[in-house]
Amino acid sequence: MAGKVGGGGGGKGMQPNSEPNVIPFIDILLVLLIIFMVTAPIPTVDLRVDLPPPNPVPIHLEGLNPTVVGIREGAGGLEIFVDEQTVPLSQLGDVTLQHAIRNNPALDTRDIYAEARVFVRADQSTAYGNVVNVMSRLEEEGFVKVGIFSELAQEG
Repeated sequence: MAGKVGGGGGGKGMQPNSEPNVIPFIDILLVLLIIFMVTAPIPTVDLRVDLPPPNPVPIHLEGLNPTVVGIREGAGGLEIFVDEQTVPLSQLGDVTLQHAIRNNPALDTRDIYAEARVFVRADQSTAYGNVVNVMSRLEEEGFVKVGIFSELAQEG
């Protein structure tokens, strides 16, 4: 127990101090803060986003038609479509390649992975993780130009 020193009169001497000592409490909080900062999970999924230039230049894509991969979450789970053809996730790369070859007759078959554009289209209700999973799967298959297809929201 701590006491106050001082003469207040009447020869009281030392009196008990009822103020709490918060310094050890602050030390413990700082140690816990450092532990939580060090052990916090680091995001493991990165998406590369190429933003358009400030003054966009019109791009002419003669003979280059994008392949659209659609994602919907239905009652039966996740549904994936390649140009409106239903595809299981395990066959996504092969079917996308077939559609990209068909959609881009101007490209040589060897250049399809590097030059063909693949757009991923999903509703706002689709989970972000599912969209990233499909994009990652397409990039693992070798497609270089994978983008997100977006539309303006309809007012109403």
